[in-house]
Amino acid sequence: MVVLVVEDETLVRMFMTDFLDEAGFKVFEAVNADEAMTVLKARPDVQVVVTDIEMPAGSMNGLNLARAIQERWPGIGIVITSGRERPGPDDLSDRVAFLAKPYLPDTIINVIRQLATPQVVEPQSAQSA
Repeated sequence: MVVLVVEDETLVRMFMTDFLDEAGFKVFEAVNADEAMTVLKARPDVQVVVTDIEMPAGSMNGLNLARAIQERWPGIGIVITSGRERPGPDDLSDRVAFLAKPYLPDTIINVIRQLATPQVVEPQSAQSA
């Protein structure tokens, strides 16, 4: 499972990368939304993006990054995190989750696994049989 962590705070990013790596994920890092978009263009195997809302550097915050990802790569799951700001109901969908900081590593690991698990869709012929 491939995860992209977008976090401007170096220690938070390193901590998250470490525990996700230990949980068996392949992890890429980005310091801001612009760097995240570059990684996503180069890595079509990213399944989930974990982003902080507040990222002063770069052209957009985490909410705008989430919207851009949903438009361009609708299959990617997104975990939005923040210790201060909360997304509105329009920012969340079945492919977007919000976790308030601080959170336990196990909590975010479980959310990532849920978002990255492909949803099984029954073929029409199987449903009518």
